[in-house]
Amino acid sequence: MGACVGLVPQPYDSGNSRVDQGISKQGNRRVRALLIQMAWMWLRYQSGSVLAKWFAQRWAGGGGNKRAKRIAIVAVARRLAIALWRYLKDGTVPEGAALKSA
Repeated sequence: MGACVGLVPQPYDSGNSRVDQGISKQGNRRVRALLIQMAWMWLRYQSGSVLAKWFAQRWAGGGGNKRAKRIAIVAVARRLAIALWRYLKDGTVPEGAALKSA
C-alpha cells in the first residue's frame, strides 16, 4: 500500500553498498499530501493509539530538529495508510484507536 502512494524508501544499490534514499514519490502527490495531513490529525485526535505512541517515542530524542520531525511524520503517514487499508480490507481496527459510534 505504501508503494502505491510513494511513501516507501527508494533503494540505491552500487556494488556491495545498499542505501535507502528518501521516499520514492512515485504515487499521486495529492494523495501523499493528504496522507501526511491525515497523519497529523491522527496524532492529534488518536493520541492513545500505538502509532501515536510510536511517533512520540521516536520524536522524544529529536529535540528541535524539524527535518527529523518531517521524516517521522512521513513514516507515520505510511504506517497509517497501511493500517487504514487493513481496516478496509479485513475490518481490523488499528491498535489503540478510539472509534466513535455514529
